[in-house]
This record gives sequence, C-alpha cells and structure tokens, in this order.
Amino acid sequence: MEVMQVLHMNKGNGETSYAKNSVVQSNIISLGRRVTDEALKKLMMSNSEISSLGIADLGCSSGPNSLLSVSNIVDTIQNVCLDLDRSVPELRVSLNDLPSNDFNYIFASLPEFYDRLKKRDNNNECLGFDRKGGGQCFVSAVPGSFYGRLFPRQSLHFVHSSSSLHWLSQVPCGEVSKEDGVVITADLDNKGKIYLSKTSPKSTHKAYALQFQTDFLVFLRSRSEELVPGGRMVLSFLGRSSLDPTTEESCYQWELLAQALMSMANEGIIKEEKIDAFNAPYYAARAEELKMAIEKEGSFSIDRLEISPVNWEGGSVTEESYALLRSKPEALASGRRVAKTIRAVIEPMLEPTFGHNVMDGLFERYAKIVGEYSYVSSPRYAIVNVSLVKMG
Repeated sequence: MEVMQVLHMNKGNGETSYAKNSVVQSNIISLGRRVTDEALKKLMMSNSEISSLGIADLGCSSGPNSLLSVSNIVDTIQNVCLDLDRSVPELRVSLNDLPSNDFNYIFASLPEFYDRLKKRDNNNECLGFDRKGGGQCFVSAVPGSFYGRLFPRQSLHFVHSSSSLHWLSQVPCGEVSKEDGVVITADLDNKGKIYLSKTSPKSTHKAYALQFQTDFLVFLRSRSEELVPGGRMVLSFLGRSSLDPTTEESCYQWELLAQALMSMANEGIIKEEKIDAFNAPYYAARAEELKMAIEKEGSFSIDRLEISPVNWEGGSVTEESYALLRSKPEALASGRRVAKTIRAVIEPMLEPTFGHNVMDGLFERYAKIVGEYSYVSSPRYAIVNVSLVKMG
C-alpha cells in the first residue's frame, strides 16, 4: 500500500465524506485550544517587534475543520495584540496535507473565511480598536508529506497539527535480512488483524514502535530547519497512556474493524489472505516515546505535555456520557455514528485491498459491532497535546 496515495479523507460533501463526518476531529481541536492559545501568547510576547508571522497547519485535511484551527490561531493572535496594545502582524498561513488531499474544498471555503476576518476587523474599528494598518492574512496550500522538509529555512514562527501525527509515513516492515549483500524486508506477521493486537507477535510490536520513532525524528528535524529560534509547535494526536500498545484507548477501533472484516471472510465475501496482508499505517504513541525522540533530536524543549481521554464520539469521558450508552438503542445509534466517522477517514485505505463494492456492507457490520461493544464497555481515545519550543 502506497501511503502517499491512499492517506486522505473521503472527498467531497456526500454522506460518507469527511466534510460531513468530522465532529470528533473538531472536538479534538477544541480540546487542544487551551494549549494552543498558551503557546501563541508566549510566542507573541517574546516577539514584540515582528511584522510578519509564518504559520503552518500540518495535516489540514478538508472539510469544515481545515480552517477551524487557522481561525482559532488568527483570533488568538489578534486578541493578544489588542491586549498588548500593539499592531497585529501580517500572517502568512500555510495549509499542508498530502497531494491527494481535497484542496479544492478548502479553496472554495476561503471567501467565507476572509469575510469573517473582515467582519471582525470592522467590529474592532467600531469598538475603537486601532490595528495600525497590520493584520492582513495570506493563506496558501503546500502539498507534501510532513515527514520531510516543506518550507524554507527559518520561515515559520508557529506550527500546528491536529489528528495527523498518529499516521505513519508507511506501513512498518517485518523482519529485515541480508542475502548476498541485498537487504530483504518481509511483510508483518499479523494474521487476522490489521493493527497491533493481543495476538500480534513481538516483532510486529517492535516494527510499529520503530517506524514511529523513525518518522517522528524526521518530522522534528524538518521542523527544526523551518522554525525560527524561539518558534513554537503545538501537536495534537491520538496516543496512549499505557505501556501496552494493545489497550482499548490505543487500538480497539482497529480490533473491531478486523472483526468485521473476518466475519466477511468467514462468509466468503472477501479473502482472508487480504486481511493478513493489510496493516494500518497508524501508531498511538505514549508520552515516553515522544520524550525519547524529542531528546534524541535535540532542537526542541517541551513546554507542556498532556494526555486527555475522550469517548469515541469525541466527547468528555464522564459517567453521564456513558450512562446514555446503557440503552441498547442509543448504543447502536452511537455505533453508527462512530462507524461513519471511521469510514470517512480510512475508506480510501481499505478500497485498494478489499474493493469498493464491499464498503457499505463492511461498515454496516462495523457499526453493529461498535454499538454492541459500546453497550457493554466504555470505549475511549487518549489525546496527546504537546507544546514544543525551538531552542537556539
């Protein structure tokens, strides 16, 4: 599977599109806003004379969330400048995702985004605020993998990424050997599963952890080149708090999807060999793994690192939220909503292996399995929010 080609959300504005099924990701952005606001305030207070600010949102995807993070960032910068009684700098905003992303959806949303900024400016003027001629916002798109350089040296002041860094640059390789001086890599040994599971061998666990470390180091080195000294990053992604990578918070959405696939294989609808050959380019890292890579790369210091639980619909983890799922009809309804969210994200990855014609049936099964599981359990994700400062 060529990750660069298939790692994109369902495009357009249809019923299975990411645009219609991305509330969870929106809630994750909201969850991380406090960390983002804090980092921006510190950035602005330490750069009082700056007239042009470089901002990048990495893994922007498409749909309503694509400009949500940018809107939040712009609002915070403007509010901080008003509080400090200083000019709002010119903002150079770069939206990044893989070339297969639906950038057309984003471009079509820009007029509304600019209109909102203009209305805010007019409101500020009516209230007597003087921005002293600054504050223009210029938005551009930069297609490419963030596991590599994307921007000129020291051109960025602030980097943001939400719900993206749990995706790997490639599916991890299995055992590596040499024959006659040629390096040979084998497929992962992960029979009947599509991600790490209780039955996955230790070699598969090791391969996933190694791939994450390799990718995250490349990410840090690339951003180190692109950020100015004192520049900041806020990264938010699915992770885990447990040492065990097969706990519910880090992988169970994949475990249940594997069950749905295996039920289809048992009925002869798909071949089991295809399930064995498919592995998700995903990894839920724990805090210690992040700290290890950050310390090894050496360009950044951690300003804040938090891990917060959310339920599978992106809401707060409370007794009240799970009490609703003790009703079987509500649990099944929740399963359908969760399945639509997952489908909008991973269907493009599944189609090349399993075929377009089985997707409806697969996610109907998946919705039922998720609903039944939600009725007897309390499924949750662990969201990592980390704020980093470029040293030097």
